[in-house]
Amino acid sequence: MALIFVPRETEPGESRVAATPETVKGYTKLGLQVAVESGAGLASGFRDADYEAAGARIGGSLGEADLVLMVRTPQPGAIAGMKRGAVLASGLVPNGQAEAIVALRDAGVTSFGMELIPRITRAQKMDVLSSQATCAGYQAVLLAAASLPRFFPLLMTAAGTIKPAKVFILGAGVAGLQAISTARRLGAVVEANDVRPAVKEQVESLGAKFVDTGTPPDAETSGGYAKEATTEYLDKQRQILTEHVAEADVVITTALIPGRPAPRIVTDAMVQGMRPGSVIVDLAAPNGGNVEGTVPGEVVDRHGVKILGETNLPALCAADASRMWARNVLGFAELLVNEGAIAPHWDDEIVKACCVTRDGEVVHEGARTAVGGGN
Repeated sequence: MALIFVPRETEPGESRVAATPETVKGYTKLGLQVAVESGAGLASGFRDADYEAAGARIGGSLGEADLVLMVRTPQPGAIAGMKRGAVLASGLVPNGQAEAIVALRDAGVTSFGMELIPRITRAQKMDVLSSQATCAGYQAVLLAAASLPRFFPLLMTAAGTIKPAKVFILGAGVAGLQAISTARRLGAVVEANDVRPAVKEQVESLGAKFVDTGTPPDAETSGGYAKEATTEYLDKQRQILTEHVAEADVVITTALIPGRPAPRIVTDAMVQGMRPGSVIVDLAAPNGGNVEGTVPGEVVDRHGVKILGETNLPALCAADASRMWARNVLGFAELLVNEGAIAPHWDDEIVKACCVTRDGEVVHEGARTAVGGGN
């Protein structure tokens, strides 16, 4: 019977966990044993006893596991301790992970990047990008509300009427739509913009006003992501956005293309045009930011405007972010298991699309580029 191991995350600030007591039960139904490192789920609100009650044992090591589940890519030193032929399913975006990819190749580990799963209908239950973007959009609004020196909702008080805050959201993908609905629930007046015309109806159905800046050619990839726009389009877009940014109390930017530098949408001049005390939350901070002046991992005061560059928003709501991630991974793991053994279904398009290393080789095109083109 194959063994799954769920270690504690070692990335600073990472409080999520790749399996929950709920998904442990799912793995046992697949005929697998599960071992969880002591304390792996504590930061997400899951006790060792919860895992034991679900059928897992506490303890174990990377070296004995047939399948390792993580949220973040393990460090090269930890990878070297995995047994040859083991399988890893974790966050693994090739860009910026060259050292880990080389270590996985050299250790003979078969690895799958959860963010590389294609956005097709049958893979929706495995889509960690969407589930974690939901968490990020929600948390971004809460951070903004806590940082803004005024109320979000309209208030009628004995001291007079307090007008609602104005929130402007750039990008209406999963994170943006969640940010819209959360800001509306808190009572803000919300506007949103996206380069894809198809989302206008979704934005308006959530009670927000759609700000139309025109549509660049080929605005959307076949996988459902917004494409990087041309410089000419971005210049035109900025002219329209400048007025709306200046009127907003809160701006939330969400334009993030996996594995690519984030497009610069909000200029320093646009920030300067905002009222002092206004807040910007830049969800693209991990890839450099959509906002001029964003510093990843820091809060910057720019012209009296707070720019929040939080790089791991899902970790701030770790319990539900972990539940969603763990369910995504369980859905994917069903393609890796055959009668209690780890035997990936190599003819499946999802498995092939997100495989990074296999049989001592780097097999993902983006990963080969990241490590210099060789195996």
